[in-house]
Amino acid sequence: MTTYQRSAAPTPDSPPQPNRRRLRIPIGGAATAIVVATALLFLVSWLVEPQSVRHSSLLGMLPFAAVLAIVAVGQTLVVQQGGIDLSVPGMISLTVVIMTRYPNGDSGKLPMALVFAFGAALAAGVLTGLLVSRVGITAIVTTLGVNALLYGAVLQISGGTPRTTTEALHDFGSGRVLGIPTTVPIAVAITAIVAVAVKRTVAGRRFEGVGASNSGARAAGLVVRRYQLSAYVGATVLYCAAGVLLAGVVSTPSAFQGDSYLLPSVAAVVLGGTSLLGGRGSVAASAVAALFLSQLDQLLLTSGVSNAAQNLVEAGALVVGLAIYSVPWRRVRRSLQDRSPGRSAAVAPQ
Repeated sequence: MTTYQRSAAPTPDSPPQPNRRRLRIPIGGAATAIVVATALLFLVSWLVEPQSVRHSSLLGMLPFAAVLAIVAVGQTLVVQQGGIDLSVPGMISLTVVIMTRYPNGDSGKLPMALVFAFGAALAAGVLTGLLVSRVGITAIVTTLGVNALLYGAVLQISGGTPRTTTEALHDFGSGRVLGIPTTVPIAVAITAIVAVAVKRTVAGRRFEGVGASNSGARAAGLVVRRYQLSAYVGATVLYCAAGVLLAGVVSTPSAFQGDSYLLPSVAAVVLGGTSLLGGRGSVAASAVAALFLSQLDQLLLTSGVSNAAQNLVEAGALVVGLAIYSVPWRRVRRSLQDRSPGRSAAVAPQ
């Protein structure tokens, strides 16, 4: 009869046992990591390309970093619910078109343009949220379809031609507060409000709980669809706010101004430590990651790197973030150890 030796206390001749403690990177650790990485990036920029961190360069970069930070905060809300939002380019572009085409140079029409823009954002968010949460269509398919609808509206309104921003909106978007671009304190305020709502309120903690486990949330009596819907509505409203600021920063924005914000928004979320599987995340870390990516683009641009290479670097940053926060390295290492010759000999029948 074949018998197996029971595991006993390790002896000097026995193979080392794998550490069974689970490797976890807490949200605070991920936030600290991206803050340190951003500081190191600025240091490297100062050493390699000092021009990229000069006062004039920073003033040119920060408004776009603020816009990306707001977009990344919205994308974080969707990712925390286990989804991903591909309607970012369409929503930003539609907002820019509405804010430039409807006023047509008349600053007095800006309030009504804001009503139309945020009304469109709410409608798009509700439509997306209902299709995902109630109909059950996957987030990728739904947001891709909504993005196509939004771009259809962009072409219908603008005909694909740009138009100059009104003077009042441009003065606001390019203005400064205590020497800092106006968009920066706005982005900081929005990030702080969303962070407090998610981390410090009962509804916010339930929001994270639903994203971590739908079945567990249902068992606790929570209405999962309500939180999923709120994620998409909140995200589109934030995209709209970013589009309004972008329409003010760029004097003659393109009708497809939002095309360059999809990949960076996802990369910022991943680099900020939010898992693409949903659950806990940090909107503040995503905002810092947006600054990291913006400065990285600034460094590459100052170095004379082409736009194609910049896209490759952003894609590489996304891959690095996925490798760090999404790949179960502990499980991979354990699997490799189980397949090693020493491990196989230890469990061989006696």
